[in-house]
Amino acid sequence: MMIIGCDFHPSWQQVSWLDTETGETGEQKLVQASGDAERFYRQVAAPALIGMEATGNCHWLVDLLSELGHELWVGDAAQIRASYVRQQKTDKRDAAHILKLLVEGRFPRIWMPSSEVRDLRQLLLHRYKLVIIRARVKNELQHLCLNKGVQRKHKLWSAAGQQILRELPLQPWAGRRRDDLLKLMAMLDQQIEPLDQAVKAEAQRDKMALLLQTQPGVGAITALAYVLTLGDVSRFPRGKQVASYLGLIPREHSSGGRQKLGAITKQGNRMLRMLLVEAAQAAVRYDPQFHKEYLHRCHKKPKAVAKVAAARKLAVRLYWMLRTQRPYPEIVRIESSPRVPLVGAS
Repeated sequence: MMIIGCDFHPSWQQVSWLDTETGETGEQKLVQASGDAERFYRQVAAPALIGMEATGNCHWLVDLLSELGHELWVGDAAQIRASYVRQQKTDKRDAAHILKLLVEGRFPRIWMPSSEVRDLRQLLLHRYKLVIIRARVKNELQHLCLNKGVQRKHKLWSAAGQQILRELPLQPWAGRRRDDLLKLMAMLDQQIEPLDQAVKAEAQRDKMALLLQTQPGVGAITALAYVLTLGDVSRFPRGKQVASYLGLIPREHSSGGRQKLGAITKQGNRMLRMLLVEAAQAAVRYDPQFHKEYLHRCHKKPKAVAKVAAARKLAVRLYWMLRTQRPYPEIVRIESSPRVPLVGAS
């Protein structure tokens, strides 16, 4: 069996291999554009074990190795680097180090989504990017109105508000900017609408997403994004690890018995974190327990801090809903009862 350590780069990759049957070792630089990588992996007898750090722009390699019958392990880049004590860092050393971790059974493997999950993530990501662009366009139109002394806030997007926007007396180039922005917003609305329908249809087909939608404030988009991002929830032993995975816990730099906390780490999925904050604000209005805790925090903390705290609580609750397969409001009773074994119910 071949074991291969791969140091992946967008233009090339450095590999180091070991044949466990013959003890033969070797290393090679594979250039992507010339087809070296594909030829190399096609020549390797399947199944081979291949390890590399978590990185972007590598989906083509993941699909290729799956097609050829090889087993790919993706490792935590930070843990791989932390286990390397030498100060000299080169591509050859990195590939050899990954191979060493694989052979010694110390490779910090992480969960990888399937190709279907990755494709559904692209649907959510594409919609998210278009919504961000539309929000920027709306902000620009708001500025045009404010510079003319008109402040309508969200009412600017009603029929009456749109009429006021179009009738604003503007200079020629300001008017051109308004017209172009209105056309761009209309085009974005047309593109986002079918994506919204597609997300809702996928959420209706996913049992886990339907379960999460029983929680007040959680819609189809947030539920589907949560399910696709977390994947198999059993890989998280506790809800605190979910909050850490999503970047909703504070930074900490404590020493000498003195605790010092900062802003949240923001290490997780940015899109899901934004969706959870928005869903938490809706949950505060419709969920009595969320509303009570939110008001209590607002007495001591800024509203922004209270919103993030509500998002963290929502993320943990959704985790336990998936872990125990209990819908709302039954999950609230389980949360408030220390006698109910949460982990045992999974």
